[in-house]
Amino acid sequence: MLMPKRVKRRKQFRGSMAGKAMRGNKISNGEYGLVAMEPAWIKSNQIEAARVAMTRYIKRGGQVWIKIFPDKPVTTKPAETRMGSGKGSLEYWVAVVKPGRVMFEIAGIPEETAREALRLAMHKLPVKCKIVSRADLEGGDNSEN
Repeated sequence: MLMPKRVKRRKQFRGSMAGKAMRGNKISNGEYGLVAMEPAWIKSNQIEAARVAMTRYIKRGGQVWIKIFPDKPVTTKPAETRMGSGKGSLEYWVAVVKPGRVMFEIAGIPEETAREALRLAMHKLPVKCKIVSRADLEGGDNSEN
């Protein structure tokens, strides 16, 4: 599982998922990418499941980049515990994903293979996604400006 090697503070506030992704919304390494369409917390084991699904399908051909990292700790209190007595213990790590964020990139394989691999990864994630190519995102930016 992905998680930080060390952190400055053990527990964190929940924060806000409002707005669109300002960073990480372009394809920088690969040819095709998986873009989030809604905000969510994505757990480290979901990221790993998506990665495994993609790499299995492309049979170690091509290259995969994971563009999100779970650096936010999520705490929970045990079941049947009374209110109070502090914040719960750390349970898992999440990556905060906003709409427009490119989560995975893939390159070095034919388009049909890449799209199918990203489709399989999409089913492992708790957000609506779309598959885009580098040309789609670059074309979209020029039309908006």
